[in-house]
Amino acid sequence: MSELSRKRPEFRNINAFTDLTTYRLPPAGWVSILHRVSGALMFFLMPFIIWMFDTSVSSEFSYARFTSVFNAGVGLAPGWLFKLVALALIWAFLHHFIAGLRHLWMDVNHSVSREFGRNSALVTLGLSAVLTLALGSKLFGLY
Repeated sequence: MSELSRKRPEFRNINAFTDLTTYRLPPAGWVSILHRVSGALMFFLMPFIIWMFDTSVSSEFSYARFTSVFNAGVGLAPGWLFKLVALALIWAFLHHFIAGLRHLWMDVNHSVSREFGRNSALVTLGLSAVLTLALGSKLFGLY
């Protein structure tokens, strides 16, 4: 039987609960999905970002209030919760920025091979994770 006469498999009824759980997404797919997630996270947390910037640069009193939120919290919300939100924003910014540079590099150099896509996606995931860990350890006072 030759290559041309062999029938390709047909997938008509894909079940989201059984088929999607066994599907292995390549690293470039993970970077693409996380790029969208990080952009949405930064968009929806924009009021928190504006509040952080405004209270940190307005005056010495507002800066002290800003740092007390991260140390003691506000109302029933503890300070570590605000630190986790800030850590999520740090990750979102770093990942979105590095993935954006990856896309710009691919657009400028017309590098769209499978090997380059996989390697650059792994570098994007690793670099954003390492930088987030470094800045997160500073945020939580480890150094």
